[in-house]
Formats: sequence, C-alpha cells, structure tokens
Amino acid sequence: MALALAHRLAEAGRRAVIVNADSAQVYADLQVLSARPTEEEMEGIEHRLFGAWDGAEACSAAAWAARAKAEIAEIHAGGGVPILVGGTGLYLRVLLEGIAPIPPIDPAVRGWVRALTEDAAWKLLQIEDPQRAAELDPGDRQRIARALEVKRSTGVSLADWQMAKAGGIGEEIALHPLLLLPERDWLYDRCNRRFAAMLEAGAIEEVAALLERELDPDLPVMRAIGVPEIAACLAGTIDADTMVAAGQQATRNYAKRQFTWFRRQPPEDWPRVFLGAESENIDIDNHFAALLRE
Repeated sequence: MALALAHRLAEAGRRAVIVNADSAQVYADLQVLSARPTEEEMEGIEHRLFGAWDGAEACSAAAWAARAKAEIAEIHAGGGVPILVGGTGLYLRVLLEGIAPIPPIDPAVRGWVRALTEDAAWKLLQIEDPQRAAELDPGDRQRIARALEVKRSTGVSLADWQMAKAGGIGEEIALHPLLLLPERDWLYDRCNRRFAAMLEAGAIEEVAALLERELDPDLPVMRAIGVPEIAACLAGTIDADTMVAAGQQATRNYAKRQFTWFRRQPPEDWPRVFLGAESENIDIDNHFAALLRE
C-alpha cells in the first residue's frame, strides 16, 4: 500500500519517501526474519530507517522517534512526503505524542528488579503500581520490570511520568493516517505461511550468523520473533517441527497483540480499512484524497 501511494504521488509530481516504523526491520541483522524489503521490492522508491541499527545496539522507541523526526524534517525540507509504514504502535505513539522525561534508572534498582522472578515482579507491581499492572499481561516481563524500576528509582509511577510527555510532532504536521485491519483467520493463515517462507529464504542461516556474534541475549534483536525458536533448534533443544510450530505461534501472538493495540490506542477518527482474502486492494485515491490534493 505504501508503494502504491508513493507511485501515485510521483504521478502527481511529488516525491515520496517510505520511513520504517517496524521495530524488527530497523536491525541490519534481520533481513529475512523481519521481512525487510529488498532493493527489488522497493520498486525504486527511497526507503529510510530500514536496517539502520546494528543488532548490538538496542533501538528504543525514543531512539527511533528521534531519528524518524530528523528524517521527516529533512524529507519535508526537500518538498517530499514521508510515508510511515509499520506495526510498532509504541514507535508511532512516541513520535506523535512525545515521551516522558524519565531520569536515568539507578543501576542498583535495575539489577534488583531484573533479578526478580516473573511471578514476584508481577505481584510486586500489583502492589506498587496497580494502575500499570492492570494494563499489562502477567507474562509481559519486560514492561513489568520497566514499570517497577521506574517506580522504585524515581518514586513516581510510569503513568504520572507519561503525563509530562514532550517532543511529539503530532500537532506540528498534517497527518493522513490509515489503519489496515485484516480478517483475523486470513491473517493467521498468512502468519503461518510467512514463517515457513522465511525458513526457506534463509532465516536459519541468518540466526546462525547472529548467534556467532555472541550478543547479549536480552538485546531486542535476540528476542525478535523467530530468533529464540530457531536458536533453540540449532542448539538441539527442540526439533525442527517444534521450532516451526513455535515460530508460527509467536507470529500469531504478536499479530493478536497488534490487533488489541490498534483497536484501543489510536484516535477514533483515524480511518480503518477492513481487509480479507477477497479484498486486499485499497483505493489510494479515495483514502488519501486530501493528501493527493495538497
């Protein structure tokens, strides 16, 4: 859809640049497992922030938003139209709304929190920040730990910090959003076929090369969908069939979380397009009429 819009803008004499907003496609190490577009798939349209981070460096939402703001400003300065594409809702939220100025976490607090068991961390968060606990899944270890360390280190809950957000560009730009909402069974079938296709396209070799770097296992690139499953298979702890089933399940689980996020978080006036097996095409001229008139 982003490519179709970019080509349509080009027909109108306007340059478009596609900017990545996917938290896996930012990593140079994950060409196959993130389905990062190849040069051929880019169809001659300029793409930015794809493969822009080395896996040894964690790309946070704040770091991505800072780079995206700079890219958007440069594209605008050159008279172009940035097209943000990707399903990492937190990235988009930080870019548009800004981020809370939370001070650095005390390393001792971080170490203590990260040493807690998953169950202990969850129970403690329910006591210390019940509002945040109610918003999280008990198995979301990373976000539970983050909420705990913020409260313990600063004495202020994450929600209170977030009320002081700053740096967003949502009020400074003309936004033309569109949410794509596929029919769920159709999407889950695509998730299954996608993971199998990735294995055929070299995902196992990609993970083997990543493992050779001996990176910190807590880095986001090491926890990307498919990496832990394939790594376990390479280590001999699970067989190939189990690896495939686990990778497909992880992909479907992520898609389910995306459904939940994009149903609850974006403004109600953001247009939605419901897609299914019989309706994959999107009317660019209709949905982006205001943009194409500018």
